[in-house]
Amino acid sequence: MELCQNRRDIYQNIEYYDEFSTIIKYLLPLNEVIFDLFDKLKSCTRGYANLDYEFYEYRESNLAKMDILINGKVIDLFSTIVYKPNAYNRGLEIIKKLENIIPRYQFEIALQVALNNKIIARSNIKAVQKDVLAKCYGGDNIILKRKLLEKQKKGKKPMKQISSIEIPQDAFIKIFAV
Repeated sequence: MELCQNRRDIYQNIEYYDEFSTIIKYLLPLNEVIFDLFDKLKSCTRGYANLDYEFYEYRESNLAKMDILINGKVIDLFSTIVYKPNAYNRGLEIIKKLENIIPRYQFEIALQVALNNKIIARSNIKAVQKDVLAKCYGGDNIILKRKLLEKQKKGKKPMKQISSIEIPQDAFIKIFAV
């Protein structure tokens, strides 16, 4: 019952057949059933519960298009329709998975979640750091170190604008697999 109550449910009724069998009826949006209800039901009941569903009717819902942006570019592969109140959590979930899937580059990569073209969440993949100060020793001048870091910063700026991010082939499966 708790599982269904967390999924935009409408409770219908409960029927007891004997001391071991119970039927609980809920109205749930199809999206909630498809996403991962069956797996969660089996895991929380240790495999004893069963799920049967049928179409009831079409209803209006509070939905919006959620886009995932990588370095400011919309990746259509990850765009999805979500229930607005759950969009922030769902978006964070996706970009946290993307952080682990996308390899690091020599520049910082911005991952963003946009809901109706408005950014609602953001995360960054840190840049791979090349140690430009390795040839400077303990007594070297602080100005020299600063110059080397500024030179590195200038080199990374055009690199970020020109280069493209390669997303691994299995990223979509890893992100949307429950």
